[in-house]
Amino acid sequence: MKNESITGRMLAASADIWEGYLRHPFVVGLADGSLDVEKFKFYLLQDYVYLFDYAKVFAQGVIKSREPEVMRAFASYVGSILNGEMDIHKGYMARLGISEPEAAHVKPSLKNQSYTAYMRAVAAEEGPAEILAAVLSCAISYEHIAKWMVRTYPGAAQHPFYGEWVQGYAGEDYAAANVALTELMEHLAEGLGEKQKQRLVEIFVDCSRFEGLFWDMAWNMEM
Repeated sequence: MKNESITGRMLAASADIWEGYLRHPFVVGLADGSLDVEKFKFYLLQDYVYLFDYAKVFAQGVIKSREPEVMRAFASYVGSILNGEMDIHKGYMARLGISEPEAAHVKPSLKNQSYTAYMRAVAAEEGPAEILAAVLSCAISYEHIAKWMVRTYPGAAQHPFYGEWVQGYAGEDYAAANVALTELMEHLAEGLGEKQKQRLVEIFVDCSRFEGLFWDMAWNMEM
């Protein structure tokens, strides 16, 4: 256990939760193209408003960090979320006839609010390592899901509507950003005691559970 990476411990602790993502009807519908567009639209808008709070959690990492390189890393992710990941959402919004002002004023669902409130509480009360543990499951689970889609449903990335989503999260640029993110997680966990490492795992598992609730919320179009 002592030599196991912190990311490895996090993934092992949440393995059953992540396996559930791949059986979720929303995820399967995205993969095989059968998902109702109205459900996707609901998800898209909820995820869009979620990302603003997600970026704020990364911004807290800048504030809490003392190492310049760690500050720069957190800051770079704020930029990539607001100016990169949101491009996927903006592309779909344009296709669905939704303006950015309309999307920005969407009311987050109760589960959405609960998830972001949890992350922001961690960011307000704890340190850079805990902040990164809170955001990590969202980032790397999307890559995990999208790459599973490509492997399991060969036509998923070429689907005329949902293919753009799959390509965005299964792509090399997104994977490279996640490699850097996990390396930062390992760096921040260096030298921490067992109690604090267990706290990091706990936060990661909690946020993995929230990810599952987010898919439920999207499937049920639940406010």
